[in-house]
Amino acid sequence: MKIIDRQEVESNKEAIIGSIRDGSIFVYPTDTIYGLGCNALLDDSVQRLREAKNRDEKPFSVIAPNKEWILEHCAVNREDVDAYLPGPYTLFVQAKRGTVSSLVNPGGDTLGVRIPKHWFADVIAAAGVPFVTTSVNVSGEPHMQKLEDLKEGMKEYIQYCVYEGENAGTSSTKIDLVSKA
Repeated sequence: MKIIDRQEVESNKEAIIGSIRDGSIFVYPTDTIYGLGCNALLDDSVQRLREAKNRDEKPFSVIAPNKEWILEHCAVNREDVDAYLPGPYTLFVQAKRGTVSSLVNPGGDTLGVRIPKHWFADVIAAAGVPFVTTSVNVSGEPHMQKLEDLKEGMKEYIQYCVYEGENAGTSSTKIDLVSKA
């Protein structure tokens, strides 16, 4: 696992974007808590992420590359997207079939989508792919606030940790738009 900061991401942006597209697993900062993610289109990467978290069938959410991606791939109206995103919200919406790997939400057709109000979301936008977003922890344990919280067994799955120091934030607010559609 390589630990990098914002300056290193910006200095090596094309390589980082390539790693995102290729399916590398990242720890990354958001406007809420540290996230753990990968390209949400790649089955192998999503499966490795499930293994890292020791997570069964519970759905993951994604960071969308932009609002237009959400409007194209999900049943949601622009007013709701504009009202909440970017920001500390996860919108639960009906997704079109094939929008992301079926391993993101096994057996389901809904999707949690967000666009954090954070510089790392711009890197996801530049990559142009939806990116799994989940807390950095083994299922059932507290989320990562500082680098020392990262479990040893999880590190073997992670290629990059984009670290900004301690973050004692809280998870995003969940907004159910499925029933509203």
